[in-house]
Amino acid sequence: MKQLFYFILLLAGFSSIHSCKDMVDEDGNPLIDLNGNGGLIGARALYREVTDADTIAEYHYSGLLLSKVITDSASVTDVMYSGDKVSKINFNGFLDSDHDGTLDTDSISYSQLFTYGNNGRLTSISENRWIYRRGPVVPPATLGPQVLFKKTKSLYTLGYNATTNKLESIVMINGPEAPATPFVYTDYSKTAYTYLGDNVSKVVREYGPMNNGVITTTVTKKYSYDYFNYDNRISPYSLLPTAYKISVLLSTEENDMRSLILSPNNPKRFTITDLMVPIPTPVIYSTNFNYDPQTYMTRGFGVYYFYKPL
Repeated sequence: MKQLFYFILLLAGFSSIHSCKDMVDEDGNPLIDLNGNGGLIGARALYREVTDADTIAEYHYSGLLLSKVITDSASVTDVMYSGDKVSKINFNGFLDSDHDGTLDTDSISYSQLFTYGNNGRLTSISENRWIYRRGPVVPPATLGPQVLFKKTKSLYTLGYNATTNKLESIVMINGPEAPATPFVYTDYSKTAYTYLGDNVSKVVREYGPMNNGVITTTVTKKYSYDYFNYDNRISPYSLLPTAYKISVLLSTEENDMRSLILSPNNPKRFTITDLMVPIPTPVIYSTNFNYDPQTYMTRGFGVYYFYKPL
């Protein structure tokens, strides 16, 4: 599994000494000090995720609402709303789709539209995705132009537990779009969520082909992601909109390892297991957390979290 290699790189590559460079927000206000005794009092927002090597995510707000996220290689996610609900997300940039620790050279753009039911719950996400690949170099340019390589369409249907109202499943169907060719969904995935209290404890996702637009019983890949030893402190991701967090999980085909972002607390250990091999063997990852005086997590799994006042 290439995605396992990414986490080996991630966890092995971070040292224990953090460089506190550039720790101000876009207005020049100082961010919460990891070594401070008082912490940040009052309403706050997650502002940056930082490793010893770089800033991996920076969150921008319009009033109280998340409006833009800047990630690796200046990739940009724009978040739009209808009232206080996320209605559309546009992404332009680069992703690590195979989770080998290196951003793809292909650039990606996608647009997601969010649909809600009468009870206000997110019920479906429709997505159009464009993948661009560099063509041959035309002198005097040193890089070839980005040319549309592939276009896909996806539909995600969300299901909820009737008793707890918690997210219980996401069913994805997708397929390639080609000019002058009738569109047909060709592939599916099914994701199931299990909880311990309010925290996600297990995620299982399986993948397979569709036949003439119908989901088959064939499973070609299946992974389990398990989360253990949750603390009783506050996850940085609890400050982000749920719809945005689900969008993050759907940004690449196998990003379910990040399902911990759906939990209000922080797991000290998680495992990834390939369920298709004869003897499934979980790969284990663990961490210790740091917190500020208001019990928000400030460091874990090699990432430092910085907040700003609202």
